[in-house]
Amino acid sequence: MQKKLLFPLLFIFIVIASVKLQAHNPDRSIIYLKIYETSNIEGEFHINVNELNDILGFSISQSFTVADIKLHRQDIQNYLLSTTKFKSLKGHHNIIFVDELYTIPTSFGDFISLGFYLDNSVNIADNIEITFKSFLEEDPNHINYVTIQHNWKSGIINNEAMIALVYDNENYTKVLSVTDTSVWKGLVAMVKEGIWHIWIGIDHILFLLALILPSVVRRRKTNTSKYSIYGWEPVMTFKTAFIYIIKVVTFFTIAHTITLTLASLEIVMLPSRVVESIIAFSIGLAAYHNIKPIFKMKDWIIAFIFGLFHGFGFASVLSDLGLTGEFLTLSLLGFNIGVEVGQVAIIAGIFPVLYLIRKYNFYPKFLVYTSVLLIIISLYWFIERAFDINLLFDDYLIMYAYETAKWLGLK
Repeated sequence: MQKKLLFPLLFIFIVIASVKLQAHNPDRSIIYLKIYETSNIEGEFHINVNELNDILGFSISQSFTVADIKLHRQDIQNYLLSTTKFKSLKGHHNIIFVDELYTIPTSFGDFISLGFYLDNSVNIADNIEITFKSFLEEDPNHINYVTIQHNWKSGIINNEAMIALVYDNENYTKVLSVTDTSVWKGLVAMVKEGIWHIWIGIDHILFLLALILPSVVRRRKTNTSKYSIYGWEPVMTFKTAFIYIIKVVTFFTIAHTITLTLASLEIVMLPSRVVESIIAFSIGLAAYHNIKPIFKMKDWIIAFIFGLFHGFGFASVLSDLGLTGEFLTLSLLGFNIGVEVGQVAIIAGIFPVLYLIRKYNFYPKFLVYTSVLLIIISLYWFIERAFDINLLFDDYLIMYAYETAKWLGLK
């Protein structure tokens, strides 16, 4: 019996520990290529400084300068040379780094740009085999891009939005056809990026969970104006619950689409720290609303108001990828479609389960206890994000969860 009780506790430990590690923090590295007819191919590596600290063991401070980066320049270049290869019918093309080095501030931290060119790459053959596994082996959530910035053959001039290749932990080597580029490939890549972002954005998922928990029940009316915490009764028809889902999701979608567009077009911009803190707070408020109603019978208000801030969070991904220029509209469209596809998939996985268990007596308690857990996670995130501190609780939680797993014979 003791071990049976520990299984749900272990599950809660793992859930809480994992959300800190994966919440809204997609890591990306990018190679920008310029392909010319009469000179060597040129390029730039864009690398997040946080990745250099976490994976390469550097201790570059947040207030670093270019001079600080230069102290580690050789180590960075050696690492990139060991994890990146270019090959064509002409053979292997060596990466020759140039003196160009500058920083790019973003909402997820600062990037550095290192310029290079490929030797013996004048008038290169149509296909280039590119291996780009930097940080992928060390970080399973990391994704790399190869982006064509300039290619006269394909009619791409001074563009920064055409994603040509996408690398993940399962595929380190791909072939780039410099004459077979299309807007469609970039659009599809952005749809995938949107889906990926919503799936790894645990804070977005938990906000959706808080919103849809009460979709299959209704507050039980009493003789007084007060509501009981556990005063819920199941809805009688699927249609009633489904209409609730449609209403909440529609207003959330409208809201985050508005701010995603405004922020990507740089019409309205908010500091990332403020946005991320409010996103964390939104989970707790939506969950608290399940315990004690804030907007009676108007749950869509929470979805819309905080959906605006989730849209700013989505927009930060696009800006951090440097996806600007003539393909920005398509990038916005593709990314937003991907977010909606991912969102629908998540709801489609959760909602039927909630509907099936709605009539069981434990559901009101399940709703309340889950909401309390969401509030705790929300407050934890909010404090860390708002005050830019690491509370270390999740570090200890992971340690104890691991020891518990060993005791249960799971490790």
